[in-house]
Amino acid sequence: MTQPDVTVITAVYNTMPYLTRCLTSLVEQSIGRDRLEVVAVDDGSTDGSGRELDRFARLHPGTVKVIHQANSGGPAQPSNVGLEHATGRYVFFIGSDDYLGPQALERLVDAADRYGSDVVLGRTVGVNSRYIHQAIFAATDPDVDLFDSALPWSLSNTKLFRRELIERHGLRYPEDMPVGSDQPFTIEACFRARRISVLADYDYYYAVRRLNARNITYKSRHLERLRCAEQLVRFVADLIEPGKRRDAVLLRHFTWEVAKLLENDFLLLTRDVQEQVRAGVRELARQYLTDDIRDRLPIEARVRLGAARHGDLDDLLAVIRQDAELGIPPAVLDGDRWYAGYPGFRDPRLAVPDPWFEITDTVADWLARFDTVSATFEGGRAGARALLVTARSPRPDLTERASDLRLCAGDVAGVTFAVDADATGTTVRARIPLGRVLATVAPGGELRVVSAQVTALGATGSAALRGPRRPVPVRSVVRHGARLHVITTTTNHKGQLVIAVAPVTPRRLMARLQRRLPLGGK
Repeated sequence: MTQPDVTVITAVYNTMPYLTRCLTSLVEQSIGRDRLEVVAVDDGSTDGSGRELDRFARLHPGTVKVIHQANSGGPAQPSNVGLEHATGRYVFFIGSDDYLGPQALERLVDAADRYGSDVVLGRTVGVNSRYIHQAIFAATDPDVDLFDSALPWSLSNTKLFRRELIERHGLRYPEDMPVGSDQPFTIEACFRARRISVLADYDYYYAVRRLNARNITYKSRHLERLRCAEQLVRFVADLIEPGKRRDAVLLRHFTWEVAKLLENDFLLLTRDVQEQVRAGVRELARQYLTDDIRDRLPIEARVRLGAARHGDLDDLLAVIRQDAELGIPPAVLDGDRWYAGYPGFRDPRLAVPDPWFEITDTVADWLARFDTVSATFEGGRAGARALLVTARSPRPDLTERASDLRLCAGDVAGVTFAVDADATGTTVRARIPLGRVLATVAPGGELRVVSAQVTALGATGSAALRGPRRPVPVRSVVRHGARLHVITTTTNHKGQLVIAVAPVTPRRLMARLQRRLPLGGK
């Protein structure tokens, strides 16, 4: 039998009905089934996913291979099983609830052969408002450097890998990581690769957020996530020598995996769990968070990590409560340096160095911090529909310092129609046209953060609007062309105001009806 060009591996656990679309997108690839091998590992599914895999194997013998096994508790072990059975020149991993563009594999393999690449990334887009970091897909680039690009922010395994590279270095998934096990695999593959290429000319991969939000990533707990963050950071530290290159990768892990342990939901944990998480974060920061990483962190993450490292649990809680409950702290000007006036700033008991609080280089971003007062939909013709946003800054001198104030939904700027300052702050009101939002929305919908943009002190800064203290989701159905979209204003897990845009599809409509109907459908 001729060796296939590419083996697609998918770890499957209870992903019906999404699995059908995933498998269909594979067997209908333009590369042709004679150049394709699909290895699907059923990890003890109980929802009919195993039967659906067997159906595709019967329909496409020689192309779709199915392995059934008892549940392992995560995607790592079935992914390793898939690697043991792969025979293609290249390997591609796909989540069993995701799907590919029709030409994805053909384009990826052609690019790998043309450029001599060991790893190839194709542009990924989110479906059902799933967030996908897009910086790495700004342009096609045949030769991307792991340490001098946005690649560390896109470390999922949904890439094309040369199988010879995988086997030469014995790359496998760590099976003791319930979440994030694809990252060590991907990091080492990129570290060992002779060439990494990025393709931004086509929508290759559609990453789906399930409507029931039961993907394992969305339900993992703090202590599990702490263990995975510890393993990730230490894996990178063991793989890459200390210095700028290691810091370029660890910056991502401290910004995402580590700092996210200290987001506002930290306040909801029991004190015992809070202390365990703080102690774990403190040790990671003490060992691996260099001054270079610290200075490149967003201010909220930096201050919280600084409190975990230098203070006790109550010091950390005070910092988190400042953001979550009290509001935007003051900006402190000392000479020509600006600082964020969080709890602990210049507290002699803690002796936290000033750089943990400094915002001099990003003071325009700091001035762009607003609280949401209200976000409502304005009626009228479909083309004239708008989101009306009212936001409040605690700075009464904002109009004196800023030459321009505007509110935006993603990259769509609103029209500011009122700016009012008083003794306690400044209120901005803006109208964001929904037609412009829908004109640029991804086919599967997306989540857009509502932000403020401020031009002040010789720079333009931006910051996400803090959502209402007691958010009440508000929805509106808007037509754009021949399609209907549901637009929802809500608050994300970071406490930021966001709008979720989703197309009205038969599946979504049925899911909504099923949630509203009582048992029995009566």
